Amino acid sequence: MSRKCEVSGKSTRSGKTIARRGLPKKKGGVGLKTTGHTKRKFKSNIQKLRVLLPNGTVRRMKLATSVIKKGEITVKIDGVEQTVPLVKALRGRNREFVKDKE
Repeated sequence: MSRKCEVSGKSTRSGKTIARRGLPKKKGGVGLKTTGHTKRKFKSNIQKLRVLLPNGTVRRMKLATSVIKKGEITVKIDGVEQTVPLVKALRGRNREFVKDKE
């Protein structure tokens, strides 16, 4: 599966780096000279997260950290798109610990 956020659609983008040499005119030089262009990739920060959906199911999703910070996700549930709060699904012994507290 690709490095792509399931909510925002963020993915790897391409760009360039420009290699320069010389001293800027501002600092007393004759100016910067471009010596080359190199292709590079800008990778979005994608995390795998177990999300608890409102209908009670747990779904593993790939989300960008910007979406995780917002705390809301837009998900298709039963054919309808809904904006719901992001709730991380608990797993293992931790889940039982939460049940005991309720």
